[in-house]
Amino acid sequence: MSSPSKRREMDLMKLMMSDYKVEMINDGMGEFFVEFQGPKDSPYDGGVWKVRVELPDAYPYKSPSIGFVNKIYHPNVDEMSGSVCLDVINQTWSPMFDLVNVFEVFLPQLLLYPNPSDPLNGEAAALMMRDRASYDQMVKDFCVRFAKPEDAGAAPAESSSDEVEPSEDEYCSDDDAIVGKADL
Repeated sequence: MSSPSKRREMDLMKLMMSDYKVEMINDGMGEFFVEFQGPKDSPYDGGVWKVRVELPDAYPYKSPSIGFVNKIYHPNVDEMSGSVCLDVINQTWSPMFDLVNVFEVFLPQLLLYPNPSDPLNGEAAALMMRDRASYDQMVKDFCVRFAKPEDAGAAPAESSSDEVEPSEDEYCSDDDAIVGKADL
């Protein structure tokens, strides 16, 4: 069995050699961004997200932390922080999984099969259970507004000045500290 640091290197190299665009944060291998595209034949199709991945020191024995940087409308993703509630990653993680599994299996499954009974975004969960067509339309609207390829590829500070900022009504919380955290 290889050491956790060797495994981290191997998994990261495997992810970098796949079709995913990976952008390292700082010089270490513990934090990076991955460009993730919404699954085909879903309301997320066409959306492109920048996903922040943080690998704990004990990786692969402890699961990575996953969060969407640009906004996504989903019952199991916190709208303000972008953090993901994903049982496979958080509770049932196994060293048998690797980073490619996260982007080829776990995140697509999360987007294709949301779990509104365990929400991080209560509004999205309620809308999904009450009116699936309206929920799907809201997902598509968020994709158009926040998940264009340039939203995932450009650093937050490089946003164009003609972008329309979300109105106060679009936020569930008045906590500006959390709102700012989404643009890490």
